[in-house]
Order: sequence, then structure tokens, then C-alpha cells
Amino acid sequence: MIASVLLASLLLASACFAVGDSTAYRSKTTKPNIMFVVADDLGWNDIGYNNRDIFTPTLDSLAREGVILNQSYVQPVCTPTRASFMSGYFPYRLGLQHKVLDRSEPAGLPLNFTLLPQKLKEQGYTTYMVGKWHLGFCKYNYTPDGRGFDHFYGYYNAAEGYYNHSVGGYLDLREDLNPDWNENGTYSTDIFVHKAIQYLIGHNQSNPFYMYLPFQSVHAPIAVPKKYYDMYSFIHDQSRRIKSGMITAMDDAVKAVVVALQKLGFWDNTLFIFTTDNGGPANPDNGGNNWPLRGAKTTLWEGGTRGVAFVRGKLVEKTGYVNNEMIHAVDWFPSLLELVGGKRDPDMDGMNVWNTLARGDPSPRKEFVYNIDEVDPAGEALRMGDYKLILGHAGKPDGWVPPPSVDGLWHEIVLMNDHEEETEYCYAPPTNATYLFNIKDDPTEHFNIADKMPEKVKEMTARLEELKKKLVPAIQVPAEPQKADPRKFGGVWSPGWC
Repeated sequence: MIASVLLASLLLASACFAVGDSTAYRSKTTKPNIMFVVADDLGWNDIGYNNRDIFTPTLDSLAREGVILNQSYVQPVCTPTRASFMSGYFPYRLGLQHKVLDRSEPAGLPLNFTLLPQKLKEQGYTTYMVGKWHLGFCKYNYTPDGRGFDHFYGYYNAAEGYYNHSVGGYLDLREDLNPDWNENGTYSTDIFVHKAIQYLIGHNQSNPFYMYLPFQSVHAPIAVPKKYYDMYSFIHDQSRRIKSGMITAMDDAVKAVVVALQKLGFWDNTLFIFTTDNGGPANPDNGGNNWPLRGAKTTLWEGGTRGVAFVRGKLVEKTGYVNNEMIHAVDWFPSLLELVGGKRDPDMDGMNVWNTLARGDPSPRKEFVYNIDEVDPAGEALRMGDYKLILGHAGKPDGWVPPPSVDGLWHEIVLMNDHEEETEYCYAPPTNATYLFNIKDDPTEHFNIADKMPEKVKEMTARLEELKKKLVPAIQVPAEPQKADPRKFGGVWSPGWC
């Protein structure tokens, strides 16, 4: 069981330690510390500053005192987005465009790419990771310890239990390469924030740090301590109530981290970044929500790809506003690396958008690839300026899913003959189509203007064909459950079998 004294004391201290305060102690490094926090499956409508029914006072305060990134784009699912964060390349150039990595799949983020923590170490950073990896682990070189993190605490897979920390009946929780059997029964959000604070306390302040904190929250299987569940008695849908409580539990965890940064003297020299990895799932059993955006996780609609994000820190010169400039998950790598004196690979997809983040300058990014997936069911989408082109399968749901109504039922609003019709929520097979939207004028993707602008469709289709020349075929290797069997490794999901 986790020793909770440290966490409790820091949360208690937060009562008199507001966001933005700092102690007399100061970090001894001139380079900024970087705290990169990722929420898992957090939808557009799953944070307080977009939805007043969600209690996220810490995240709201950080966002409003910093810069809310209103056009920050991610990939439709976990592995591709995390690969973008770590590599600076679009997933279709990594072979990771088609799906998430399976726990028995002998693959990972290709080893010929140097990852962000490795590059930051070259700049004198101590690198920490706490939370979810999901970029491969079948051999040591694929794991966080093998890819630039000095210290790692967390898990390799996805969709594990929040209390038993197991996937498929076997443990997936470790510190570096050592399994941690001691936390059965402790909520993962509490474990991860405790470990993050431990690392901060033990950090040598002569060096800057990069801490990557990808929470398990709020991915399925959904679960939350009772005190957070009880905060949402006004929500009658069970899944939505649990999910909302999970979001607030994560908000409290972020609060504890911020308080620790303040009390340890790091806050004034820390760049704080928060982002989701993809939109919220629309499955009613999960409780996520992206209203009023169209679609959800796994889709190319804005609801799957336009992510909640913000930045906060004294390096950010212009604050307290909503930034509508375009950035993408691949841009974090070069922006952070070049901020601290490094150089990116000239062939990298990511762009240095630091001046956009810090000063509100126009973004150098004028286009990005939502995805190019050559595997059936194929789907590809491109953004050029204000326009978005989707070819093929954009994914289901293809409508708009509001939060559950007062009757506790979920509905999907679909477009029928140019008018909206509310139907009982359900999944249906995707269909082939060509869509063109002006995202500036129509951010909720109600009006397909492909027939009205055939030249724009032609131009963007040609651009997609040009970009496809750099496509790396999607990694599709057969799973090897016998080799990966945790029973061969003491009942723990482990590297060393491929």
C-alpha cells in the first residue's frame, strides 16, 4: 500500500499555496524544467473550462493563467499520438498509423528514431517518466528505460485495472525493470502522483528535468474512489458519473504536483504542458464526451483529433487568452528541443512552434496530416489552412454525441437530408465518402462543401498523394502470445521475448 503521508501533506499545503506561488528556494539551472502531462482519452467536453459540469479547478486555473490551445491536434488513438510526442514524426512515417500496439505484438516505436528524452539528455536534462508507455516493450530497447528515461515508473500496456494494475490477469506495474507488487488496491492516479513527487524531491537541482507524466486517467476500464463519485450526484448516467469523478481525481493529482513544484522551488522555472492523447470515447459504457465536436476517439472527425491542451509558465510571455493557431502533437519535440539549445532532424514533420506558444505569433504550421492509413478500412485526412479533407472512412460515430440527457440516455445526433435528427446511440459500419470542411467557419463539421469546391478537393487530394510517398507501411506483425506469456516472467508483462 502506498505511503500517503507525503501526498496528504502536500494537498493540505495547497490550501495556503495558490497556483503561481513559490518558495524562497530556486532551481539552480538556467534551462527550464519541463513538466509534460498527458491525460488518456480526455474528451473536448471533459474539462471544466469547456464544460461547467466538470470540476477541474486546478486545470482550469492553470489554463486560464497560461494559454489555452484551441487548435491543438493529436491522433485518433493512443499509440500513434504518443509516438508523435516522442519522435516528432507523423505516425504514417513510423508504421504506427493503423492501430495501437497489442500487448503480445513483437513491435514498438522503430528503434532508428531518436526520441525526445534521449535528445534532452544530450542537453543536460535528467529525464523521468511516470505512467503509461504503450509504445512497445517486447525487448529492453523498446522500453522507457531503453529510450532515454533515467527513471521510469508505470506500465507498458493499456486498459489495465486502476486498483489491481493488471492486464489480462497479470501485473503491469514496475519501477524501471523491477515489478512493483506492493500497490494492489491503490488507485493508480494516487500512485503516479506520489511517485512523481518522490522523483521531484530527489532531483538534483543542478540539472534541469524533463518529466513525462502520462496518467492512466481517464482510460477504460473506468473506476474512481467513492469521494469523487459522490461529487457528481446530479449526473444520473452511471458511466458519465464515474468518468467525471475520474477527471476530478486527476485534477487533484495535478494540484499535488503543482504544489510540490512550488514548495521545492521549481515552479518559477518550469514549463507546464497539459494535453490529451485523443478525443474521448463515445461508447456510453465509457462516459467520455466531445460535444459539440463531431465524432470521438478512433475517428478522423474533430472529436477524435482536436485535443484539450494548454501551456503555463513564466517563459510564456503572452498569457490569459485562447490561442487559435494550429499546432500538432509532432510539434512538441522540436519546440522543446530547440528551446533548450538542441537541433531537430531536418526531415522531421514537427515544427518549432515556440513563438506561437510563448508570444501568440502566427503558427508556422499551415497543414498537417490527420492520418494516412493504407490498411483496410482505409481512412485519410489532411488539413490545409482552414480546410479539412477526409477521404474514405472517417470512422464511427460520425455524428455528434451530447452528454447523457436527464433521462440518463445517450443519443447521437446525425445529419439526415440537411437537417439534424436525434437517434438512439449506436455503432454502424463506416462508409466511403469525400468530405471537405472549412474548420474555421464550421468547427463542428456540419457542412460538407466538397461538391461546392471541387478544385480545393483536387488540390488537397494531390497533396495527400505527394505526402504518401513518405509512407512507411503499417506495422502488422502477428501477435506471439506464447512468447509474451507473463507466466514465463513471474506473472508480469515483461520485455525480453522478441
